[in-house]
Amino acid sequence: MRPSVVGSSGSLFAGPVMLSSAALRQARGPKEPVDPWRPVAVCDEEEVAAPGRGIVCRVVFLAGAECSLTCAMCDLWRQTISGPTPAGALPLQVESALAIPPAPGLGVPQWIKLYNASNFSDPRAVPTADLPRIATLVHGFERVIVETHPRLVNDSLALFAGAIGGRLEVGLGLETVDARFLPWLNKQMTPDDFAAACDRLRAIGVDARAFVLLGLPGICAEESVELAVDAARFAAQAGCRHVSLIPTRGGNGHVDSLAATGRFTPVSAAAAEAALAGAMGSVVARCLVTLDPWGWDQMSGQCDDCRAPRRARIERMNRAQQWLPPCPLQCGCRHGV
Repeated sequence: MRPSVVGSSGSLFAGPVMLSSAALRQARGPKEPVDPWRPVAVCDEEEVAAPGRGIVCRVVFLAGAECSLTCAMCDLWRQTISGPTPAGALPLQVESALAIPPAPGLGVPQWIKLYNASNFSDPRAVPTADLPRIATLVHGFERVIVETHPRLVNDSLALFAGAIGGRLEVGLGLETVDARFLPWLNKQMTPDDFAAACDRLRAIGVDARAFVLLGLPGICAEESVELAVDAARFAAQAGCRHVSLIPTRGGNGHVDSLAATGRFTPVSAAAAEAALAGAMGSVVARCLVTLDPWGWDQMSGQCDDCRAPRRARIERMNRAQQWLPPCPLQCGCRHGV
């Protein structure tokens, strides 16, 4: 059964002005230098495998081709190359990433993320000839997580899933299900496309993970939270195993220009806390919900006394998969928690 698209919350806001792909690209700054034969970054982090159970995940940020789409909020293009990914480059990157010792105190990684700032199922970004070698390299991991655009879910993912030994999970950017913002996002997809992608992945025995934006331009914090909860609920109903709430961040040119003119306000700590609590209370029990703490320390509405305890609470909620009471602190930043 397909999930229902939730309507807008009743705001009179008509939505942000849609820009063409060319205009979005024109608003960008320069790319960062990237070596296609070396990963951009490698780190270990704790992932939530089940409520109350964490697992160590090796995260590999692969260098390669830029995504052919031009989403309004994306900043991943900054660390991509201009042309196609060279054949043979990605296996070398994965091999070098696996040679790095585990991070102290976390243990040996059992899962791995291969994030290539593009679409894993796009042969321009991930050459088809490299997939067998990559599959061999990651064969010992319980779960392999990649990402792609919902409309690019294709047979290459089924072939890769059958070769890796572990379970494949594909991250899909849903962002929002509010019709006012879909043209602005320039993702060239609809919620129905997202649900159809989840159906295709389920049919080939592959798990789906959804990325949901928290913080959209031109609306208040309360409505941003509401829309993030709506999208998380939609993703869970579509069959996603995991929903990750991602606070919208600047750095891609277009979002920065909106912020400079007062049409975008970065997500506050209180809004992030409210979105995680709301989503956890709204999705079906079998779906995990987490908040990405990236950029937490720069979020407004917190001080030196409460910043670290509040982040620690978010991390505990992520792992426990349940609401936890706010930290008993006496400071002036607790409004809205």
